[in-house]
Amino acid sequence: MTFSISLIQQIDALLPQTQCGLCGHRDGCLPYAKAIAEGEDANKCVPGGQPVADALANLLQRETLAAEPSVWAIQSDGRPQRMKAVIREDECIGCTKCISACPVDAIIGSGKLMHTVLTDLCTGCELCIPPCPVDCIDLVEDTQPILTDSQRIAEQDDLRQRYYAHIQREESRRLHRKGPVVRAEIDTELFAQYTEQNQQLPAIEVIEKSEHAKLVMDAKSTIELAKIRTQIKKLEKQLSVRADEKKQQQLDSLLQQLSDLQGVKAWL
Repeated sequence: MTFSISLIQQIDALLPQTQCGLCGHRDGCLPYAKAIAEGEDANKCVPGGQPVADALANLLQRETLAAEPSVWAIQSDGRPQRMKAVIREDECIGCTKCISACPVDAIIGSGKLMHTVLTDLCTGCELCIPPCPVDCIDLVEDTQPILTDSQRIAEQDDLRQRYYAHIQREESRRLHRKGPVVRAEIDTELFAQYTEQNQQLPAIEVIEKSEHAKLVMDAKSTIELAKIRTQIKKLEKQLSVRADEKKQQQLDSLLQQLSDLQGVKAWL
């Protein structure tokens, strides 16, 4: 690596671990820490506010910059007001999209059942709000007392642990995931390299598609190809006897599916 893991670790320790992406690094605090080590401005952590911008400037011996502004009021500790997500449960349809989006696993529920936010774990990152198709998530002020320095460090350590465990689980699911990915693609290699140097964090491994998985996909595509070819032959025979616009459209669609599947099989 062309950057110092030790420096990144020191920078990351000052970041709040909300994993919110408001700094412009959608996959969490560690990529921003790496970018800061490589020269990026150290004032972009919105939830950290001016205290984090000042601490980073002091660590790096750089000029102090004004922190990126927050839409929330500033607390007595100089940081923006802490927020928590709350689901209006009677409106929740159980789509699970907010669960996938939460970087610290602070939402529980299952498909087609009501979801609930574990407010003690919620960082107010807002990542669960955009994917909600029925707009049933609100942000409310955290009414708990402002954390002491020791409480904040303990919270950051816990959130970091939860996010890294979340990443490893998502990486394991990645190869078999169906449907759209709610969060941005995560730089798993960076997190894997980092956890190699820090035994206190859950180990993250980059999962590669195994030969077994390729064989399973190959078998499935072969079966699907056979089914489509049978349907094509049947339609071609019917159309040779009498023209039919609807059947011709079905044939065209099947021919396109055949072409697509053959392309996938060739890639495998």
